[in-house]
This record gives sequence, structure tokens and C-alpha cells, in this order.
Amino acid sequence: MTFGEDWGWGSGVEESKQIMDRYIALGGNFIDTANGYTKGHSEAIIGEHIARHPSRRDRLVIATKFLTNMYRGDPNGGGAGRKSLISACENSLRRLQTDYIDLYWMHFWDRFTPIEETMRALDDLVAAGKVRYIGFSDTPAWKVAQAQTTAVLKGWAPLIALQLEYSLLERTIEGELIPAALELGLGVTPWSPLKGGMLSGKYTRESVKTATPGRGAWVSRAFTEDAFKVLDVLTFVAQEAGTTVARAALASHRRSSARGQSISWRITWARSRSS
Repeated sequence: MTFGEDWGWGSGVEESKQIMDRYIALGGNFIDTANGYTKGHSEAIIGEHIARHPSRRDRLVIATKFLTNMYRGDPNGGGAGRKSLISACENSLRRLQTDYIDLYWMHFWDRFTPIEETMRALDDLVAAGKVRYIGFSDTPAWKVAQAQTTAVLKGWAPLIALQLEYSLLERTIEGELIPAALELGLGVTPWSPLKGGMLSGKYTRESVKTATPGRGAWVSRAFTEDAFKVLDVLTFVAQEAGTTVARAALASHRRSSARGQSISWRITWARSRSS
């Protein structure tokens, strides 16, 4: 989302390429973007860089999203309807300089389009070889269940994953979306696992008084006392484990690990104490 400076913040073209090179060199193979990120520039940066090394394409899983209206004032310029969806896919393929998208996400739920229309259009893209797999981002559990059931009954390409905001400061998905994913056999890709940087360890009660995050309220709205109470415990756990605050925060997602369960339990305990 931060590839390109078209929104007034983010990484320039060369820095973005360096980030990709470093990530791939360390074994990373999943690159996730969206047509709306930096007005399409993010996709273009990724596409131009990967196209320089064609052998990399098959080693990488490239995901992008549709739904954002790229043509303000045009009612067909965005959304999950067939016309917009197929056009968005063609444009993403062009910007990414690839013949196929490994994982194509619906960015969020379009309540104005019947889910059957969206799923059938996605199935057509899969059948055409332009998309390998499909998923939903930021969509209610009941709508995910409806979409998946419809796809299974009609023999269309099913959803394989959900992309959801998830961090120690945002755990609402544990109520319905995680159980739905488990029941329906869907993977889960968390976004903002460090809550916009709040759980990175770089913010303190003092520093936020003068902090001016590039993303503005997207980050600063997390500067609350409740958040700092969580950060206090997380900092203690990180020191106890001899690691960084960011690594401790990310480890909390690993439910199967003893350390992750410990961190999650301590945070819950801290919240109960503070209340």
C-alpha cells in the first residue's frame, strides 16, 4: 500500500524496488497490493520491477484487489459488478505486466451488487486463466458464508482465503470471521498486524504528543490510553523474551505457539486489570 508517493507519503520507486529485493532475498514470496493503492502506481512499480526478472514471476505469489473506483464520477468505475470487476482485472494485469493474478481479492463487500454476480464473474476469470484463486477482504462472515455456499452449489471457483484486520488492538474477527474461516476451509491473511505502527514500539505516551504520522488519523486514532496499556504489557513481554516489541506483537498471532498464547493471555489479563 505504501509503494509510491502519490498519496503524499510512502516509498519512492527506487526504495520500493529495494524493499522487494530485500524481501525476496530473505525468502519472501507473497506480494499483496490493490488497484487502488497509490492510484494504481503500486501495481505498476511491482509489475515493472518483476518484469525485469521474468524467472521471478513463477517463484512469487502476486495478489491484488478490485472494487476501488479508479474513475471518480463513473458509476461503472468501481464496485463488484461484472463490468467493473472484469475491467479492473484487465487493468491490473496490464499494470502488473503479468498474464495472471495468483490471488484476486474483493477489497471489501459491495452491498449494491448481488453476490451471485460477483462470484460468477470471478469464476469466469478463473476459467479464462487470468486469475488462479479468489478471496474476500473485509467482508462480514454471513456474506462470506453465502458466497462460498453459492459457489459450491453451482460448481464455481470457491473462495480460498480472507484478508482481515487483525492485531492485539483489533481482535473482533475472533468472534465470527475466524470460526467461519475454519469451518469453510479458508486461509486468513491479516492486515495491519502492528496497527499502523502503534505496536511497532516506536510510539510512547510522550512521543505521540508531537508525532505527525504520514498517514494522519489512520495511525493517530490508535493513540489511546487503552492502546498504551496493551503496549505496556507487550513491552514487558518483549523484554522478558529478549526480543522487539514488533516481533512480540506478531508472535501473538501464532496461536499454536506457547509464546503467542502467553502474549495473548497477558494482554487480555492487562485489559481486565485496567477495567
